[in-house]
Amino acid sequence: MSRPLLFLLPLAFVPAAWAEAPVPVKPELLDQVVEWRRDLHAHPELGNHETRTAQVIAAHLRRLGLTPKTGIAHTGVTARLKGGKPGPRVALRADMDALPVVEQTGLPFASTVRSEYRGQPVGVMHACGHDMHVSILMGVAEALVARRDELPGEVLFVFQPAEEGPPVAGEAAGAELMLEQGIFADFKPDAVLGLHVWAGLHVGQIGVRSGGMMASADEWTLTVKGKQTHGSQPWAGVDPITVGAQILLGAQSIIARQVDITRSPVVLTAGQFQAGVRFNIIPDEAILVGTLRTFDPALREDVIARFRGTAEHFAGASGASASLEVVNNAPALINDAALYRQLLPSLERAVGTGSVVEVPPVTAAEDFSRFADASRGLFFFVGSTAADKDPATMPMNHSPFYAPDEGALEVGLRAMLQATLDFLGAS
Repeated sequence: MSRPLLFLLPLAFVPAAWAEAPVPVKPELLDQVVEWRRDLHAHPELGNHETRTAQVIAAHLRRLGLTPKTGIAHTGVTARLKGGKPGPRVALRADMDALPVVEQTGLPFASTVRSEYRGQPVGVMHACGHDMHVSILMGVAEALVARRDELPGEVLFVFQPAEEGPPVAGEAAGAELMLEQGIFADFKPDAVLGLHVWAGLHVGQIGVRSGGMMASADEWTLTVKGKQTHGSQPWAGVDPITVGAQILLGAQSIIARQVDITRSPVVLTAGQFQAGVRFNIIPDEAILVGTLRTFDPALREDVIARFRGTAEHFAGASGASASLEVVNNAPALINDAALYRQLLPSLERAVGTGSVVEVPPVTAAEDFSRFADASRGLFFFVGSTAADKDPATMPMNHSPFYAPDEGALEVGLRAMLQATLDFLGAS
């Protein structure tokens, strides 16, 4: 396949000068990465159902002479590459799953896949760029295998299912399940590296920061129990809808008046308020569901305790009761400070010093954080918006219109390969 013009990087990507020349990447490998990405994009699969995706990955790894392990955490794939020289161990992770989104990009390889998500018929789309992550890591694997004899240390390739969560509520999934099933049991990495394509940056840019980069994601459920009565006689019962509204408004004062948000950002959001079935009946129960985003574990515990206390006191004052359940879907993603300092020059070698930018903390979450907590982690964003477009106006990740520029594939491949080789001491 000839290299498509769509894939050529904008001139803004080419740095004026390199501190050191980056590791070269063969053009034919870049072409193959594009081909993989388009194939995966046209055949997206929801979390824990990435069967075809896993087969494509495993077949490629076998062609490289590796021995992949499959069926980990339902559909995950890992493979271990041992270099020809002694050295450290590093794990490289890519997430595999798509989202329940009907694609509206108009791309010639757009998804037409339909499936079911939590009982509802849905379209399926790689609306977050995981097809690009898989393709990049497949390319990195091929480049590293080609250097196996001169490679110090060992590399574990981790293709993770269900980063976006499982399509069946309550089903175990993702990084947590891979760790529970022992992917690091006989391979304790000295570092874990991951990346994410990101519409908020231009192609050729890499975004990263030391410390808290992405938030912890908690899913909370608040159940308010009152006393049912006729809507014309509210005094004869206890209205859980009013109490739930009071709790929700009161909870906002936790963020506005009780937490030092100059120290660490906090977001407390309600996404659902469910109560009642008829216009003239005050129900006996209301359920609110939402999310809490934090970057500091101690602050997270403090906000949860304040939220619970606020709910119980507001409810008690009205003769109702309230209970709060909080489930953590992903801890905060913390980039190890020493690893950041070590590999920042590697990212700069890959794209040029002026193209690596410090991004602010992002209140979205990523379960790569579980791998980082199990070792030392470095996670970075790879810009996916074309140079002639404004990132502020482009469809973001998770949009049905998200169509990342394929130039991000080359940037991600070069950056991950450079960081890996530099960490192992091979470049």
